[in-house]
Amino acid sequence: MRTSAIHQQGIDETELPCRREDPELYFAESPSDVELAKAICQGCPVRAECLAGALERREPWGVWGGELFLSGAVIPRKRPRGRPRKDAATAAPAPATAAVTAA
Repeated sequence: MRTSAIHQQGIDETELPCRREDPELYFAESPSDVELAKAICQGCPVRAECLAGALERREPWGVWGGELFLSGAVIPRKRPRGRPRKDAATAAPAPATAAVTAA
């Protein structure tokens, strides 16, 4: 059985940011809440150990060690729900289509 970094370093668990904040924040749907959770993690004394553990366990989702996980991998940011913006679709070139004539 492994000893956690918290116990090895003699850190009081109640002092960790993830123990003081609402746990739902670390699994939020809103991109702004996810960014807040990532920011809160930045000053955590066990951030590196938390991230390493999440990578090892391939956490399915959530903020761990200041990084966002989705399907067991770190992703840079959470996209908002819904369809992509229309201006993003117009920026991409349309595929070439061949004219079909009826014989």
